Amino acid sequence: MTQNQTSSSAHKTSSVATGHTYWVIPDGYIPPDSSGTLESHESICVLNTGITDAQLQITIYFEDREPLEDIVAEVPARRTKHIRTASLKSGDQRIPPGVPYAITVSSNVPVIIQYSRLDSTQPELALMSVMAFPLG
Repeated sequence: MTQNQTSSSAHKTSSVATGHTYWVIPDGYIPPDSSGTLESHESICVLNTGITDAQLQITIYFEDREPLEDIVAEVPARRTKHIRTASLKSGDQRIPPGVPYAITVSSNVPVIIQYSRLDSTQPELALMSVMAFPLG
């Protein structure tokens, strides 16, 4: 067995979670309109490779108002979850469409976070996907 095969095999069976515990996404914006059959939206895409469920604490920051805090989400162990930002709420408050915002995500275990936006405001839709910035 080559060294490459050994490390690949060991990684598959590792119980150690991969990623970080604090992430920042500075550019959020839910497009207010959609055209065609696809709805404009944004998603926090989370991968939990570990054996412990990830408990996420999400905060949404705005330019002109107080943050939405104490938003909780869970990503089961060894699973992925795509969390649409339009579904997030703190009390009875949600992220309004057409308003810039930023996100922080804290996790009890290391996770990997990618951020995606589907803008279907025009027939020539656009899909953007970027890795969130890990800080912890």
